[in-house]
Amino acid sequence: MAHRFDPTILREYDVRGVFGDTLGPDDARALGRSFATRVRRHGGRRIAVGCDGRISSPLLEHALVEGLTASGVDVVRIGLGPTPMLYFAEASMEDVQGGIQVTGSHNPANHNGFKLVHAGHPVFGAELRRLGDMAAAGDWLDGVGRWERREILTGYVERLLSGLDGAARDGLGALRIGWDAGNGAAGPAIEALTARLPGEHHLLFTAVDGTFPHHHPDPTEERNLADLRALVAAKRLDFGVAFDGDGDRIGVVDAMGRIIWGDQLLMIFAEDVLRDRPGATVLADVKASGALFRRIAELGGRPEMAPTGHSVIKSRMKPIGAPLAGEMTGHLFFADRWYGFDDALYAALRLMAASVRLGRSVTALRSAMPELASTPELRIPTTDQRKFAVVAEVRERLARQGAQVTTVDGVRVDRPDGWWLLRASNTQPMLSARAESADPAGLGRLLAEMDAHLAESGVVRPG
Repeated sequence: MAHRFDPTILREYDVRGVFGDTLGPDDARALGRSFATRVRRHGGRRIAVGCDGRISSPLLEHALVEGLTASGVDVVRIGLGPTPMLYFAEASMEDVQGGIQVTGSHNPANHNGFKLVHAGHPVFGAELRRLGDMAAAGDWLDGVGRWERREILTGYVERLLSGLDGAARDGLGALRIGWDAGNGAAGPAIEALTARLPGEHHLLFTAVDGTFPHHHPDPTEERNLADLRALVAAKRLDFGVAFDGDGDRIGVVDAMGRIIWGDQLLMIFAEDVLRDRPGATVLADVKASGALFRRIAELGGRPEMAPTGHSVIKSRMKPIGAPLAGEMTGHLFFADRWYGFDDALYAALRLMAASVRLGRSVTALRSAMPELASTPELRIPTTDQRKFAVVAEVRERLARQGAQVTTVDGVRVDRPDGWWLLRASNTQPMLSARAESADPAGLGRLLAEMDAHLAESGVVRPG
């Protein structure tokens, strides 16, 4: 029987909706049938499935497996864990040709969804929409697949540890680190990992709880880092790391309590990676600081600006051989000693290792960065139907003005005193904005220009 997905849930990078409203077991079952059919038509026969700790995840995982097996693929169920553990399973199990993680990522507790990978490549954009078309047409193969359970956590932790070189690992013993799992799916892996690491480790909220009782697991929101900041200050730690609900995004607080944002982390990682890979390309998303692109070039690398989106960046890294990439949102990608997918646990290890190899504390590395006047990511509520139209209207007005604009993702406007960005979120009914200047006065001018354009399109940025 054919199935139509709610039009709002097939997002650019993944499938995501409100459980019991726009997303339910029938959607999971239909997605399983479409994905299994795709994998079989490409010669595959076995898929790994994992899930996060949300209350709705077991029910959706069960329905997903029903759909996959009904279209004739076998399923390896790896159980509860972070999304990177599912990516690792798909990359390391020789008899597996694809994977699906049931996860709502950093969204509210009543949301859920799916992230898909096939033959080492993320499934997103037009490929996701094709799965929806297959479901609407009932274009599914039939079959009788089987499922089995495999324990992967131990192997995943072992592989994380092996991703450190010996010299860096030897130097970790002097470090004192705080870890905030936010009651997300990475908690058990963090416990297992830190038990094996040298140094001193203080853990917060590693018990998986889909209601997220302590704080929401989104490390890009400053208020969600309050507990980690307090831990770092109380214990006088070197730095602290926080994770989103499915463990593919990282947040960092240094010894002074300063947040080190995704593009600033990428400056640290670029310095470390480019020592061994001179001339390599380093990708960063369109929301990243201009200081990052300048720093990559200073270090002898080739900076490249990419559209925002973990799936987009992963797909771009492979054909150009980039060893490193990152986003403002804390998705960080290492193809250097790792697989090229976003893994916040591995990023935490690499941050420790970079501090050791570069011979400077994370706090010192942060202090050496230029102090610019900038905004965090600004989120401006609108509707899914209106957000892309607003960006198009702003782009047209800027073109008429002859402004210097980069259109790799939305509009990034360069002015003598800095830049501002406006783009449509691909995951939420919002516009995303950011601005940066050398000083507060310049920042104010840039924001005023952006606000004027928004106002012409009938949108007001929240104060």
